[in-house]
Amino acid sequence: MKYIESVKNPQVKQWKKLLTKKERDKTGKYLVEGFHLVEEALKEEIVLEVIINEETEMPAHFQVEGTELIYVKNDIMKAICDTEAPQGIAAVCEQKSTSMASINPDKLLLIDAVQDPGNIGTMIRTADAAGIDAVILGEGCADLYNPKVVRSTQGSLFHMPVIKGNLSEIIDELKQGGTPVYGTALEGASPFEEVEKSSRFALLVGNEGQGVSKELLEKTTKNLYIPIYGKSESLNVGIAAGILMYHLRKSI
Repeated sequence: MKYIESVKNPQVKQWKKLLTKKERDKTGKYLVEGFHLVEEALKEEIVLEVIINEETEMPAHFQVEGTELIYVKNDIMKAICDTEAPQGIAAVCEQKSTSMASINPDKLLLIDAVQDPGNIGTMIRTADAAGIDAVILGEGCADLYNPKVVRSTQGSLFHMPVIKGNLSEIIDELKQGGTPVYGTALEGASPFEEVEKSSRFALLVGNEGQGVSKELLEKTTKNLYIPIYGKSESLNVGIAAGILMYHLRKSI
């Protein structure tokens, strides 16, 4: 157990740097905060350090054996956390490395240039709930370890395979292997209800404003749309992805 009092401590400065993508990429580490996320990260054995406010009590059921515990003053906790009202506990975690070769490619979610961290996190969480095998992030997506992405996944990030890749190449490989790839579009697309449930598919969703790129839409097996019955112009990409993932997957 360790105790740090000053925000000028070199270790505190290092934690603060993890709020930037540059430092996360450089070190392969990232911060999580809050009781639920720290507990879930501990279960997956990816925690390097647990940081605790001196006024916060460590829950007895947390699996912290072999993990460095560091107690800090309240001003330090506020300095390293991304939220306005930190819960008093955070952790430094190591990023997991996952490749296409290491996953089951039966049910995939492909994300093209979605920039909002909350949407990325929500889709990862929903994909986990829907039994999707992996999420593939294409070029232009928000950083996977952005604090808002991490919070929005509610722990799914820690065990859900998420891969960064070239979507054009991946779509070609999937189709060559017999996996249908369904894009999402407003024009030149079919109602999603026309597609039968399947034990094998890839769903492609795109940028909040522009949608999936034209280049990728031209590569898909079929493009789908969700009918809008009210006056709204469109659905949030996270909501649309959830509807389609649950529709496409076959219950086993």
